[in-house]
Amino acid sequence: MDKRTFTNRIIILDTETTGLSPQDGHRVIEIGGVEMINRRLTGKHFHAYINPERSIDDGAIAVHGITNEFLADKPVFAQIVEEFITFIEGAELVIHNAPFDVGFLNHEFSLLKNQVGPIENYSPVFDTLTYARKKHPGQRNSLDALCKRYGIDNSHRDLHGALLDSEILADVFLLMTGGQSSLLDEMPVNQEDSAVVVVGTQQIKKNRPTLKIIHCNEEESSSHNQRLDEIEKASQASLWRA
Repeated sequence: MDKRTFTNRIIILDTETTGLSPQDGHRVIEIGGVEMINRRLTGKHFHAYINPERSIDDGAIAVHGITNEFLADKPVFAQIVEEFITFIEGAELVIHNAPFDVGFLNHEFSLLKNQVGPIENYSPVFDTLTYARKKHPGQRNSLDALCKRYGIDNSHRDLHGALLDSEILADVFLLMTGGQSSLLDEMPVNQEDSAVVVVGTQQIKKNRPTLKIIHCNEEESSSHNQRLDEIEKASQASLWRA
């Protein structure tokens, strides 16, 4: 199995489309991405509405609310692709249900006169849906379900939007991966579920320096014991004195 560790720079990415499948001629109409460095949002983002040069399915409009009329004066994909590649290149892409978005973006790349794709040439891709299914087997793992599970307020999400969803996914990603230095535990690659999901773990060096022990002073010790007395008085037990 291939292994890799995330870089310090991550792009949380989402797209909206005219329909469900690029094989049916559907196109990307919105791209949104937010930048994270060392697990902190930087405030930098990429956002573009795109004229798909075709009509949008009514079912898709019901999901994201983007209409044909709204996109009529927007740039086509070829006009924004250079800026998009500059934004994502060298970073790790974090996407919920990555095969969907990656499939559409690679389809857009394939339609360009100058061959610039696939997207994996510029950025490895991590699928949060595959990770969520491994972490929460047998449960619903849509973005809304994960928001509810992790206590993230998404009440302002009446319709899907690429930039809004990428911002929400950033919160989910941080809570779901909970402070691990290499971000994620090793997990298997499922070719049917995910484009790229390969993560390494960092081993602690055996010859690392001994940790320094700092003892509390008398004032701190007295304050600590006073607090334990209060706990015992309130609950008749203190695990710290068991």
